[in-house]
Amino acid sequence: MDYALVFCRFVHYAMVFLVFGSVLFRHILGRSEPIAFSSLDRCLLPGYRTLACLIMLGAFAWLLLTAASLEDDWRAALDLSVIAAVLMETYFGHVWCWHLLCCLGLLLSFVFNLRQFRLPLSAAVVATLAPVGHVAMFSGWEGLALTLNQAVHLLCAGAWFGGLLWLCAVLYLTSSFTWRMLQRFSYIGYGLVAGVLGTGLLNVWALTGSWPDPRTSTFGQVLTIKLALVGCMLLLAILNRSILATRSQRQLLMLRRSVVIEWCCGLAAVMAVALLGTLPPMAT
Repeated sequence: MDYALVFCRFVHYAMVFLVFGSVLFRHILGRSEPIAFSSLDRCLLPGYRTLACLIMLGAFAWLLLTAASLEDDWRAALDLSVIAAVLMETYFGHVWCWHLLCCLGLLLSFVFNLRQFRLPLSAAVVATLAPVGHVAMFSGWEGLALTLNQAVHLLCAGAWFGGLLWLCAVLYLTSSFTWRMLQRFSYIGYGLVAGVLGTGLLNVWALTGSWPDPRTSTFGQVLTIKLALVGCMLLLAILNRSILATRSQRQLLMLRRSVVIEWCCGLAAVMAVALLGTLPPMAT
């Protein structure tokens, strides 16, 4: 049951991040050349609609698995009374009602091609994931501050992860990009990395008071792996920055491969995020 919940969290995080990050960077970097990117938009729209549908299904699956986990019984996942109790009587359920509503809004924005609503709704879907993690252990102003910090952490991570996939699509599917646009992506990426690291370290300090010892804590082991993956992504981003300085066709091929590798590291980091949310932050 725990493995199923971790897998569900991983897939849901990944899909939500992909949509938010790609929509964000399309909004930031694609506005200067709307006509040039219109063909890419048409190409990606069916994929967006599929992802939005899967996000909606994933949110329901997360709810059902949570109900089963709370009751320690698989049958609870199909028991409407248990599901209703989770939604109405638990903190998770109250937050999840808003998350489901945001997921539905996001799906409708793609089905009916309501472009102006995609960015705020995708950001809301990401932000409503923040309160259901370890920050739920805190209350009052401390809980609110940590929830906001976690929301910023997830938004930065999602923007970077999803933005990388959008960049892959731009590099592989179109020629409608300029080196200046790629440089702007690089600059924004550095800011997102800083946001991920700063908010992440604050979360760790609030939960444990120090860096958990990987030798005695599974949480510390996964956290260390996540940090290593983020470090690899940062190194690849620096490499990409140096590639951009040459602006040759050969270097463009290197850039494409490097961005794909960086995105794969990000996918592994998302898996670590999904697993961390199910582990006790202190050594057991």
